Amino acid sequence: MRRDGRPQEPDFHRDPSFRTGRPTAMPPYEDRPSRAKLFWRRQRRLIRPGIVLLVVVGIGTVGARLLYDAASEERFAPLREKLVAMEPLPIRHVVINGRGMTSEASIYDALGTNLGRPIFGFSVEAARKRIDELPFVDHATVERRMPDTVIINLTERTPVAVWQTHGHFTLINRAGEEVPDQGLTGKNAQAFLQLPLVVGEGANTAASSVIDALEKQPDVKSRVTALVRVGNRRWNITLKDGTTVLLPEGEEAAAFARLARYQGSMQLLDRPVVSIDMRLPDRMVIHQVPAPSPPPDAAKPDAAKPDPSAPPSDSNQTTQQP
Repeated sequence: MRRDGRPQEPDFHRDPSFRTGRPTAMPPYEDRPSRAKLFWRRQRRLIRPGIVLLVVVGIGTVGARLLYDAASEERFAPLREKLVAMEPLPIRHVVINGRGMTSEASIYDALGTNLGRPIFGFSVEAARKRIDELPFVDHATVERRMPDTVIINLTERTPVAVWQTHGHFTLINRAGEEVPDQGLTGKNAQAFLQLPLVVGEGANTAASSVIDALEKQPDVKSRVTALVRVGNRRWNITLKDGTTVLLPEGEEAAAFARLARYQGSMQLLDRPVVSIDMRLPDRMVIHQVPAPSPPPDAAKPDAAKPDPSAPPSDSNQTTQQP
């Protein structure tokens, strides 16, 4: 409404072309795409999977070739030299599976490499052969797992002792059974030197328990050369200095603990004694080395008379209370 009360006329927007009498510019006309472009658009969905397939096949072919070369030391040697000449991939992890009696140090020595060395800087086949020659290894596998891990899988033989009976020496397992591949040459000879010796009838089947008890007292074990089965019911042990220790039946663990205690307090196992009898639970009888007899002296007739202050005739025997 106007101020004078009359209705206001609507203000219509007029197109500038209406005033000028000339039409406005039309949007540019887009030409139709070519046949080649239309064909590419239609075939794009089929071409892309084909390209991907070719790339995958190429990578698989190269990988298969690398695996084929790696399976043979002769074929892989030239490739390994090229890889080592390039920027090396260092070994960061060495995983050993199945190790029991074989030491880690001997495995690393046989492997021929170590942490931080190039992963392609050693021969897998040569390392496997060296590990197979270790005393307690039956067979082994060695593999590289990229980018930084070497995996060693061991299958060990399981001898726990050398059993001597009737002049024969045999490697035995925990059940007392003979370990196969016997022989006193090569790695069997090394195993014979490292394992405890058990002697006598029935020693093979009873050895595992007494060996386990001895393992808990390393100070005593280091002085033992043989465990002798007596009457198929108890054990004697022979020390490196020739001393014989008579153990109580079925109480080997307690006897070894007592020996370790006496060794720590009085160096008992280092003393020159003939035997240590531990068969009685409340005492220990020590038989000392006999003193050398004095030379006969005819000029002193009183020398043959007994001295009333001298100890009894069994002076070489000492009883030690536990």
